[in-house]
Amino acid sequence: MYQWRKFEFFEEKLAGKCSIPEEVAGKIECCSSGRGKIVLGCDDGTVSFLDRGLKFNYGFQAHSSSVLFVQQLKQRNYLVTVGEDEQVSPQLSAMCLKVFDLDKMQPEGSSTMSPDCIQILRIFTNQFPEAKITSFLVLEEAPPILLIAIGLDNGCIYCIKGDIARERITRFKLQVDNVSDKSNSSITGLGFRMDGQALQLFAVTPTSVSLFSLQSQPPRRQTLDQIGCNVNSVTMSDRLELIIGRPEAVYFYEVDGRGPCWAFEGEKKFLGWFRGYLLCVIADQRNGKNTFNIYDLKNRLIAHSLVVKEVSHMLCEWGNIILIMADKTALCTGEKDMESNKLDMLFKKNLYTVAINLVQSQQADAAATAEVLRKYGDHLYGKQDYDEAMAQYIHTIGHLEPSYVIQKFLDAQRIYNLTNYLEKLHEKGLASKDHTTLLLNCYTKLKDVEKLNVFIKSEDGEHKFDVETAIRVCRAANYHEHAMYVAKKAGRHELYLKILLEDLGRYEEALQYISSLEPGQAGVTVKEYGKILIEHKPVATIEILMKLCTEEGDLAKRGTSNGTYLSMLPSPVDFLNIFIHHPQSLMDFLEKYTNKVKDSPAQVEIHNTLLELYLSNDLNFPSISLSDTVGDLNLKTRRPSGEAMMSKVESNGKVRGDCNDLTKEKGRLERLEKGLQLLKSAWPSEMEHPLYDVDLAIILCEMNAFKEGLLYLYEKMKLYKEVIACYMQAHDHEGLIACCKRLGDSGKGGDPSLWADLLKYFGELGEECSKEVKEVLTYIERDDILPPIIVLQTLSRNPCLTLSVIKDYIARKLEQESKLIEEDRRFIEKYQEETLAMRKEIQDLRTNARIFQLSKCTACTFTLDLPAVHFMCMHSFHQRCLGDNEKECPECAPEYRSVLEMKRNLEQNSKDQDQFFQQVKSSKDGFSVIAEYFGKGIISKTSNGPTGSLRSGSTASSSGF
Repeated sequence: MYQWRKFEFFEEKLAGKCSIPEEVAGKIECCSSGRGKIVLGCDDGTVSFLDRGLKFNYGFQAHSSSVLFVQQLKQRNYLVTVGEDEQVSPQLSAMCLKVFDLDKMQPEGSSTMSPDCIQILRIFTNQFPEAKITSFLVLEEAPPILLIAIGLDNGCIYCIKGDIARERITRFKLQVDNVSDKSNSSITGLGFRMDGQALQLFAVTPTSVSLFSLQSQPPRRQTLDQIGCNVNSVTMSDRLELIIGRPEAVYFYEVDGRGPCWAFEGEKKFLGWFRGYLLCVIADQRNGKNTFNIYDLKNRLIAHSLVVKEVSHMLCEWGNIILIMADKTALCTGEKDMESNKLDMLFKKNLYTVAINLVQSQQADAAATAEVLRKYGDHLYGKQDYDEAMAQYIHTIGHLEPSYVIQKFLDAQRIYNLTNYLEKLHEKGLASKDHTTLLLNCYTKLKDVEKLNVFIKSEDGEHKFDVETAIRVCRAANYHEHAMYVAKKAGRHELYLKILLEDLGRYEEALQYISSLEPGQAGVTVKEYGKILIEHKPVATIEILMKLCTEEGDLAKRGTSNGTYLSMLPSPVDFLNIFIHHPQSLMDFLEKYTNKVKDSPAQVEIHNTLLELYLSNDLNFPSISLSDTVGDLNLKTRRPSGEAMMSKVESNGKVRGDCNDLTKEKGRLERLEKGLQLLKSAWPSEMEHPLYDVDLAIILCEMNAFKEGLLYLYEKMKLYKEVIACYMQAHDHEGLIACCKRLGDSGKGGDPSLWADLLKYFGELGEECSKEVKEVLTYIERDDILPPIIVLQTLSRNPCLTLSVIKDYIARKLEQESKLIEEDRRFIEKYQEETLAMRKEIQDLRTNARIFQLSKCTACTFTLDLPAVHFMCMHSFHQRCLGDNEKECPECAPEYRSVLEMKRNLEQNSKDQDQFFQQVKSSKDGFSVIAEYFGKGIISKTSNGPTGSLRSGSTASSSGF
């Protein structure tokens, strides 16, 4: 004991010593604590309650004689007392047990309050003979069940179990031993232990320690030791160990027997347990003084030591230790604040290990423990004990900022210790990107491939480091395989391929890896690294693209329709950017795709791109340039010496250059042929619009002087004038005439006005073109496209043409015009004669009377009788045959109505100007249309008044006739 260090971890509270209030008049026989109060039982039968600061709260008369034992329950606000009352009869003992409900107060007068006594039990009965009570203990099981153990001086323990308040109890007796010496069999201490469902009871006598297993029936007793102790030298630790104090030592007991013992000399007057500390009041026989010691058994130190007077009772409440002296004074001791007092005291003496044990034993928070460990690590670091310092710093991970430790060991250049710290940091998942970078740099600096493998290739699930950082550091240190492993395991396909392609140049492996990926991920990687792959492995890359963009046999597996599946696949347009410097490969890819997929959603964009490639004048062919290089090398290696041979080689070089030009020209022609074929195939006759951008196609054809494509597009778009303009620009007279023959036939939907444009072209040509003009005039004359005067005016502008070119044409036209004039004259004479006859008939109707001589009805053909109706048209009817309509002749009315309807239609059409102009525009001779309108009286101003009927009827009766 004398080797243990002494510290003042406790201090006196309540301003030092204090005393029991004067309201507590009797001698204190017993005490208890709990629920924020101290309970004192006195020899005058009163029970007093003291508040914090030992201030008197209230008191009441519990027993008539004296209070021997008292216990405050924790789960319910009950107070259990054992004391002497008045003896009612000689057969009944005066000793009784009472239970008070402190929540129910009964007034006893104007000034005092007493709790309700809910039960009074006689301890001694015929089955349980009376003896002196030496110890008392109450165990609160599940409320309202209590287990009360009463130790006697004869070695017996009386137990009362049940609902005490309702007196639903059972009693049983436990016998410690059968020793006849009554002084050595007295029960000096009791202690309950709950081990799961097992309930056990420690019993201590001056000569033994026993353990009763109460779950057995009858309870089973086990003797743990043959030594014991006196009253007040028994307590229980918070680990449910029994502690007894003897003059030579303090002993601890478990259920299996004696445990550790501590050799503290001196008579143990009182023994207690407080928050992991052992409390002892030891009497020193040499000087007759009592010493109050507080032991920290785990750290082997004395936390407090104080010389005290004679102690009568020891309590723990309000986080303090309270000693009640025999003279009714009290000593209140409390634990100091750990950070501000205890630890500083230990740090000043460099007792860091003790400080660590102290904070751990007192279950301090992790941050406080880490702070102690940090200070200990700083202490060791200052002594240059780097290994031990790092061991302490590792325990602070999660609470101490890692940069604090890293900076120290970077300065000390202790890379091994730093590596260890960073590894632990990653194991706990607290490492940042910078920590990962630093750790990997440590591995690479140490060239510790084994540790690097363990760190990188750990198989314990998820990586405990930042993947991108690890890959970046491994690449920088040329540990490409490790970087690839991390990227592949983390599913970072783009980083894996980046290493393969940019660092290692393993293109075949990269292509295989892309093929193994899911289609969506493969498409993303190809978009990112396709340029490199196309440059080095164009054929294999195109195969992968074809798999991504087409079904490749997966349509049946997916169970989807063709259209739905195509819409889910990536489009070739998404990959156009990877072919930016390789148009030949792009052309091959798009050709393969269009041959395989006929109804792609992006076929317009694909056809546009193919047209640009087909129609371009210059397309780079990597294979040709490569063969050129190889050819040059072969020539150089095989070239013999001598001037003659050198000249021969130069001439061969020129031939080779010509061959290259011929090859390029041949390739260009083939592409133009493909372009024309694409223009035709992508615009079927049944479709109104093509599967490409027409405007773009026209621009491409014009930019690259692709005449065939331009002619096809103009003709398909019915831009016939632009078609012949192309021939005119090329001075292709034969093609121009052939084109007009094909496109100028109105019977086949052509435009006859093309011949007029063609004639105008020859008229303004300024060259000898008599043969072509004669052929054009043939078609103009056949379809009567232009008047002769216009033909003469047009051809007169060409000075190279003579009159003989059009002499036959003019003669035929004059003869034709003469015939037409003669025919018109005959019609004029005929119409004039008919007009005169009509006017004469009208005049006759107006001036002369009509004689009706018909004897039969025109309608029924029976003999005409009165009443009859005669019309000016010389038709006669029975009046009964006409019915209600007597104003029109039934025979002539339909013809008359058709004439009126025709006239109304003509008048209505005269207001439709659009129809008039459309007829003028579509007619070969617009003047004839205008003349027809004048002839029908539509254009001339006419009155809208009612017109008189030429066939007015008259009704004649017999007298009128």
